[in-house]
Amino acid sequence: MKYAPRKVYIRESGGYVELSYTDFCRCRESDQTYMDKLFIPIQGCLLEVLREQYTDFYRDKERWRYLQKLDTKNSLLSLDRFTDREGNPLDFIADEAADIAETVVNAVMVDRLKAALPLLSDSEQELIQAIFFDGLSEREVGERLGITQSVVNKRKARILIKLRKIIEN
Repeated sequence: MKYAPRKVYIRESGGYVELSYTDFCRCRESDQTYMDKLFIPIQGCLLEVLREQYTDFYRDKERWRYLQKLDTKNSLLSLDRFTDREGNPLDFIADEAADIAETVVNAVMVDRLKAALPLLSDSEQELIQAIFFDGLSEREVGERLGITQSVVNKRKARILIKLRKIIEN
């Protein structure tokens, strides 16, 4: 064993009895029944378990080691490695499925949209700016303008139809 556990929990009378590791070692030397007991390590302690629990625990542990070995052998990466020290995800995974042609079309459409925006009224421009460029939700825009979300949705739909006609011409 690489370390001395803090405590050892022995099953007795349907419950567990707590022993220090030194007491456990003494009992083990004097009583041979302790040699047949099975333990699993949990949070720096040893817990006596049934044979089935012992087998399941070490089968799972061995499976985990095997999978880690395969990951290393095949150069697989865990998603855990793509987080910073606080556990926040990092944004550097490239999306290989992104269609470059679609990206170019979107960029052209955004340019056309920006060119068409001055043709809208000030209130229409404000609504489009808030939703599409500031990233606000319709509810947030409604709160900002003092109107309901459904009114914002209807205005947005009308403005988009108007913009589509302008862009297509």
